[in-house]
Amino acid sequence: MSEHLEDKRMDSRDSMESLEDDEKGGFRGKDGEGKFGRKNAKYKKKVCKFCADKALLAGLDYKRIDILERFVTNRGKIIPRRITGTCAKHQRVLAREIRKARAIVLLPHKVL
Repeated sequence: MSEHLEDKRMDSRDSMESLEDDEKGGFRGKDGEGKFGRKNAKYKKKVCKFCADKALLAGLDYKRIDILERFVTNRGKIIPRRITGTCAKHQRVLAREIRKARAIVLLPHKVL
């Protein structure tokens, strides 16, 4: 019979602990402070340079080699938009202008 009383005491302790957790707000997230950590918290979101600065977009032309060289590797390849952060619309415009500059040999096709 004493065992039965001890079981009831244990059950009441467990229920008291769960009540305390509920009063605190229950499950508090992965880090214990109510916030879930972001998947890649060390990386900041890339912003399209042309969307942010309309003057840069207006100056985007095949003759402006200083702008186009930022988006071309030293081997002559166009840097993909996942790396530069440009949006799809401006990446297409940028690629078109780079190809025009290559056609009149302002930019190299490839470096040997």
